[in-house]
Amino acid sequence: MHLPADNSAETHTSFALFAEALTLQRQAYHANPVSDYQQRLADLTALAALVSDNEAALVEAVNADYGSRCRFETRFSEILMVLEDISRTKKQLKKWLKPQRRHIDRLLFPTSSCKVLPQPLGVVGVIVPWNFPIMLALSPLVAIFAAGNRAMVKMSENSGQLAQLLIELAPKYFAPDKLQFFADNNGSGPAFSAQPFDHLFFTGSAQTGKAVMASAAKNLTPVTLELGGKSPAVVAPDFPLHKAADRILWAKAFNAGQICTNVDYLFLPHGSEQAFTGLALKLVAQRYPDINHNDYTAIIDQRAYQRLQHTLDDAIAKGATAVNLMPGQTTAPGLRKFPLTLLFNVTDDMLVMQREIFGPLLPVKTYRDKTEVVNYINARPRPLAFYPFSYDKALQQFYLEQVMSGGVTVNHAILHVSQHDLPFGGIGHSGMGHYHGYEGFITFSKLRPVFYQGAFNSVSMLLPPYGKLASTLTDWLIRFKGQG
Repeated sequence: MHLPADNSAETHTSFALFAEALTLQRQAYHANPVSDYQQRLADLTALAALVSDNEAALVEAVNADYGSRCRFETRFSEILMVLEDISRTKKQLKKWLKPQRRHIDRLLFPTSSCKVLPQPLGVVGVIVPWNFPIMLALSPLVAIFAAGNRAMVKMSENSGQLAQLLIELAPKYFAPDKLQFFADNNGSGPAFSAQPFDHLFFTGSAQTGKAVMASAAKNLTPVTLELGGKSPAVVAPDFPLHKAADRILWAKAFNAGQICTNVDYLFLPHGSEQAFTGLALKLVAQRYPDINHNDYTAIIDQRAYQRLQHTLDDAIAKGATAVNLMPGQTTAPGLRKFPLTLLFNVTDDMLVMQREIFGPLLPVKTYRDKTEVVNYINARPRPLAFYPFSYDKALQQFYLEQVMSGGVTVNHAILHVSQHDLPFGGIGHSGMGHYHGYEGFITFSKLRPVFYQGAFNSVSMLLPPYGKLASTLTDWLIRFKGQG
């Protein structure tokens, strides 16, 4: 176990707290390393009860952390998502737990057999971001518990109210040697990622992900990194522009754009900019007549708000045309409501095209040929998501084959994330590893290969000193296999 570089008293205190919790959970794991189906089912049921029994308090805690977070969006995208995930996992779990029979060469091993046994890893560490803190804290736990593990969960510094609530609630449903939540006290992330977990699961920025991975590497702890990046959408000429505007703006406004899989920039057919803008203004006026209403979520903190304003100012200063889709509306003091804004004539020297936006700014580029789109995207780090809009099956396939991303929603945005039987995960700069559904169960399991020696031991014919029998048998097997 290694201490993080920061040697402050707070860091040492956090490190000791995490180490103590890890020791407790690892001792419990060694006392019962492979929990049975009934125990895992009970853990999932308890997790569902924690959510259902305390829904209102959980929603309000997130609202308090944001300052103003749309309650419907919290219930729909977090409460419902977690409960759906648990329900589906409970239905599939017995099948997932079955040992897998694997092929064995009957010529050499006529009475033996091979199996793969999915078994728990042990103790999993989870580092949670602030943007969907209920779902991104509890959804990994669904797969972690299904695989029979124990978990320590560190919340974001921007989720103080929710973290405190979960710390208070968890002991009512789980023993501390099964599950513990931790608030982020004075930047305790490095002390957490320095622990020798059996697996470390992180959701957040690529920059922080690199630091987490480097810290985990010192303990040879395997990691799953769910990062972000600039996820593009492209509207093909055959796709109705009003439908594209309807769906893309729904995604961009959801949680005020603070979603790792959100549309980060948009390709429109050349010449459609004015029509798209008109549709966008009309849609946003209908959906958000009052920017200060709770239906429209606030930016998480003042630093993030200032970052967005700086990004917008930088784009305008460098020649971009900004279209405020909430014209005439003024944010109430202290609410941090940032208006949905389109940006045209964007260039690569602008901040808005260089880093993940994580807010309600939508840069728009135009194109004349599909290869322009592919070449532009492929010249940059692989995105977490990709959103092609077209009814042309051949064009859909072209984009699926030519653009690599973590996940894809065709003719909409974000919705692949809500499909619990689809694995979720990035690639390259947008992450590594998967969770959700069966893939999540596999991520947090050790697939142990086991060979069962049968009554007949064929190796006895191949012992040194190697004589004629061993050579003849080997010659025959090589010729036989070479023909197959």
